[in-house]
Amino acid sequence: MIDPDGNQIGIIPTYRALANAADYGLDLVEISPNADPPVCKIMDYGRYKYEQNKKRQEAKKKQTTFQLKEIKVRPKTGEHDLQVKIGHINKFIGNKDKVKVTVIFRGREITLSRLGREILDKIIKETDEIAVVELSPKFEGRTLVMVLSPK
Repeated sequence: MIDPDGNQIGIIPTYRALANAADYGLDLVEISPNADPPVCKIMDYGRYKYEQNKKRQEAKKKQTTFQLKEIKVRPKTGEHDLQVKIGHINKFIGNKDKVKVTVIFRGREITLSRLGREILDKIIKETDEIAVVELSPKFEGRTLVMVLSPK
């Protein structure tokens, strides 16, 4: 058993430990039940739970989260439209989100896979200052996919 100050009292029967906790006006909490003998501590259980909750909330605040945004282009997307999409990619990367860039091929456009790779290379070149390629361009069926993440 451990008292509220953190001093080890020793091995005592449960009823005496409960009586000691009552003397302090606190609770007897089992810290490690699998130990032999089990370790108990005299503490304010409500305050303990409150502090645990606060620690969990602080850890959650410090945790970084991101979203996966998707930008879709076609092999014959015009220059200005591509620049607008690159602007969107820059905005998403600036918000610390990952961006999945997808080139969609329809019908016979699949023969234009070279154009799709050129578009993705251009996007990589335009965003190389703020983004890094996490997943290099690869085919998934009739789509060419690449993932960019913030540096």
